[in-house]
Amino acid sequence: MKTTILRTKLIPILTLILCFIFWKLPLGLDYFEIILSTFLILIASIFEYKKDIFESLGFQNNKLKIKNLLVFAPLLSIALFLLYYFILVPLISNLTGESINFSNFDELKGNPSYILIALLFIWISAAFGEEIVWRGYFMRQFAKFFGNSKLSLTLNIIIFAILFGFMHSYQGITGQIITGIIGLLLAITFHLKKYDLWFNIAVHGFFDTIALIVIYNGWM
Repeated sequence: MKTTILRTKLIPILTLILCFIFWKLPLGLDYFEIILSTFLILIASIFEYKKDIFESLGFQNNKLKIKNLLVFAPLLSIALFLLYYFILVPLISNLTGESINFSNFDELKGNPSYILIALLFIWISAAFGEEIVWRGYFMRQFAKFFGNSKLSLTLNIIIFAILFGFMHSYQGITGQIITGIIGLLLAITFHLKKYDLWFNIAVHGFFDTIALIVIYNGWM
C-alpha cells in the first residue's frame, strides 16, 4: 500500500515541484531546463508505469501514422500560426501596449548555420520536451488525480495553459499571454485526439519551425 502511494501519488507531486524549481530558480540552465525536466519526467514515469512508460505519456503506436504526422499536423500548425501571426500578435500587443520580446532569437536572423542548430534544438526541447512535460505528463497526471469530468478537464486545460504561458516569461507579458493561448489550443488538440502525443509533437514542431523561418527572414 505504502509503495503504491509513493509510486502513484508522491513521485508525481515531487516531480512537478522539481520541474518548477528547475524553471524558476537561477540555476543557469537556460534552454536546457525543459530537457532536464523531460528526463526527470521519463524517470518518474519509469518508476510509476515501468514498461508502460511511453503509453502513459500518450505515445500510442496505433496512431503513429504518416498521414497524421505529415499532412494533418502540418496543416493544423499552419492554421495555428496564421491565427498567431495575424490575429493574436496584433490583438494582444495592442491590448498590452508591448511587442513580443524576441531578443533571445536575435542571432537567428539571417544566420543560416544557426537556424539549422535552432531547428534541431526546437524539435528536441519544444516539440518533444514541452509536449512530454505539459501535455503527456502534467495533463495526464491531473486527469489521474482529479478524473475526467467536464469541470476537471476544463480546469486541466486552463491551469496548464496559464502555467505554460507563464513559463515563457522571456517573451514579455505579450508573449506569455499569446503562448498561453497557443498552449490552451494544444491542450484541446491533445484531448480531442484522445491523448495522441505523437500528433501534438508534430503540430508543435511544425508550428515552431514556421516561427523560426519567419524570425530568420525578419518578418517578426
